[in-house]
Amino acid sequence: MTEKIYQPGEHYNYPLIIKKILNTPLIYSPDQEIVYRDKLRYTYRDLNVRIQRLANGLETMGVKTGDTVAVFDYDSNRFLEAFFAIPMMGSVLQMVNWRLSAEQIIYTINHAEAKAVIINSDFLPIMENIREKLTTVKTVIVIPEDGSVPETSFTIDAVYDEMLENASPEYNFPDLDENTKATTFYTTGTTGDPKGVHFTHRQLVLHTLSCSIAVGSYETIGRFRSNDVYMPITPMFHVHAWGIPYIATLLGVKQVYPGKYEPEMLLKLIVKENVTFSHCVPTILQMLTASPAVKQFDLSKWKVVIGGAKLSKGLAKAAKDMGFTVYTGYGMSETCPIISLSVPKYNMTDLDEDQYLDVIVKTGLPVPLVEFEVVDPDGTPLPHDGVTAGEVIFRAPWLTNSYFKAPDKTQELWKNGWLHSGDVGHINKEGYLQITDRVKDVIKSGGEWVSSLDLENLMSQHEAVAESAAIGIPDEKWGERPMMIVVVKPEYEGKVTPEDFKKYMKAASEQGKLPKYGVPDRYEFAFEIPKTSVGKLDKKVMRKMYQ
Repeated sequence: MTEKIYQPGEHYNYPLIIKKILNTPLIYSPDQEIVYRDKLRYTYRDLNVRIQRLANGLETMGVKTGDTVAVFDYDSNRFLEAFFAIPMMGSVLQMVNWRLSAEQIIYTINHAEAKAVIINSDFLPIMENIREKLTTVKTVIVIPEDGSVPETSFTIDAVYDEMLENASPEYNFPDLDENTKATTFYTTGTTGDPKGVHFTHRQLVLHTLSCSIAVGSYETIGRFRSNDVYMPITPMFHVHAWGIPYIATLLGVKQVYPGKYEPEMLLKLIVKENVTFSHCVPTILQMLTASPAVKQFDLSKWKVVIGGAKLSKGLAKAAKDMGFTVYTGYGMSETCPIISLSVPKYNMTDLDEDQYLDVIVKTGLPVPLVEFEVVDPDGTPLPHDGVTAGEVIFRAPWLTNSYFKAPDKTQELWKNGWLHSGDVGHINKEGYLQITDRVKDVIKSGGEWVSSLDLENLMSQHEAVAESAAIGIPDEKWGERPMMIVVVKPEYEGKVTPEDFKKYMKAASEQGKLPKYGVPDRYEFAFEIPKTSVGKLDKKVMRKMYQ
């Protein structure tokens, strides 16, 4: 594409596009490292060249402006390259959740009209089963995870590194309209087909800038700056790995990508590469805090943002006792995703432990440029008293404008100029949001709401509890009653009973931590709690199991 010729006196209309993010680290930290497992390390200079080679390679394979390219991969340098090269050339990056069912993967790729697929060789068995049903895919490019490409029953059109090696190291990325679609992925609900959300260059750049301010400019326990070392432990297919790879690249930090999540490899990389900043869902944190191996390492410099599900006080205390810092981030697939963080307002050293834990498990304060409210069913804003709960609604410059090819679902999402989250929460007088439930997960007993998240938070603080979930089950008298599903720590198996837990929750009620009608009657022990493909508690499955 040729450069525009400007006439004398004609100004340059600077677009907010992803290629502009890449300029800064190439000036500030071109020799900083990017690491993949124990297999590869290179610099930001190399990243820039590989991004240009990837764009040229894709173009050679027939990918054009506006085409969608679907990517199946672990958290890797290749995914980082795709985060930039694909949208920068004017195409659309589709991040495929390879944990979905085969039918859901087929639906999402066909619905997005992907023309090309880049896939890690570990996921070729998935592709074997679905290739003939991908109606729009013309090209398949394989990443050989262990150096070789297995034989397949379908045609492989290119091998990733060979394609880059044979491609030109220079690509003239165009100045796109900043409202050009850049990324897409699919979010699964309790019913119906997955819904496609999508984001423009402008939205991603503004999200990156705002969140860089939120994590870098305020004096907080969770600060993320250019001297940090970043490693995601959230799949990069999940809402752009919360947008942090774009922030990390803008800041020019050392980036470490772990590939397949294996506890030993994660710990090895954290220690060897001096990782200081990560993000993950509570499930991963639970796995790490429960591992005896973790106790051997000094993790005092490690800061971890927890999202995707509520951070309980019990889990937060376990992390604090092990010496590393955790705090909460909140958002949704529809919000790009970051809406709030839990730490900016307080001097944490002035708080006792209980107050400290109360702050870091809050949903948090809005990051710059975000507005949120809680409203009643009629859309009327509710008081910020820290008690009155309603549906949480948002405004920000990076919220998805619509569900792709789903106008009926879009009408449910956007009402009166606000994005409706489907989450229930309250806001206190200091501006902190606290999510208390999903609208569909609220337990209504005798006409009164019972927060499943409050129940789970209390249960997490029992010394015998590794994990818990609260659901509502039908009750002839009260309509619904809360029930707890509990995973007991190994050392307490056979030593606690449902009656012990009921006494514990009754005591919490007597202390004013829970209304009397909120004390669950039933407690079921489980070896594990059902979760979705992105690690959230799957209460739809639980309700089917126990009703």
